[in-house]
Amino acid sequence: MEGSIAKELYSESLQLSSAELGSEPIACGDMQDDGPLWDVSDEELDRDSDLDREWQRRHDQFHTIGYRDGLISGKEASAQEGFNIGFKQSVLAGYNWGVARGVTSALACLPDALKERLIEDQEKRNKFQGVYETVHSVSTTDALKFFHDDVLRKKEEEQSEHSKASSNVSGMSKDSSGCSHLENYVGELQSLLLESPAIKSHLSVK
Repeated sequence: MEGSIAKELYSESLQLSSAELGSEPIACGDMQDDGPLWDVSDEELDRDSDLDREWQRRHDQFHTIGYRDGLISGKEASAQEGFNIGFKQSVLAGYNWGVARGVTSALACLPDALKERLIEDQEKRNKFQGVYETVHSVSTTDALKFFHDDVLRKKEEEQSEHSKASSNVSGMSKDSSGCSHLENYVGELQSLLLESPAIKSHLSVK
């Protein structure tokens, strides 16, 4: 008897619970309104992707600009340093070479009577004429080559002084016999000018 009463009571409770569950289903929308962590809209994902792409684009852009600016600055600094060294090495030789060409050209253009007044000795006048012809036979390209060879020769001399190797010294002495043409021409003119005080020039001596 007791078992049947309990069965009836429990069966009624189970039926009521089933009815309530069936009539009030769980709404998934209510859970979405609470905003769970994994609920991300497509709009937000697209916006994050756009930001990532924009950041990467700006990063690549500024990286390229920085690399280019650094490369240009490095080239300018290197070129300026090379120009300073080259100017220091060439300014005196270029100045003297220009004076040599100018002085010999001026003397060659003078009338013979005026030449005789400035340079009384015929032999000296012939020497001046010879220097004029020799200097003006050298083209600009040849003059630059002579200067370059002279710079290399001087570097070899400096290296040989530090190395103290007999083979290097002997090789240097062979190469130095024909590399200072410009200095030889200027020196020859300078010696003639010293013997001719009537002619004033502005040759610069090291």
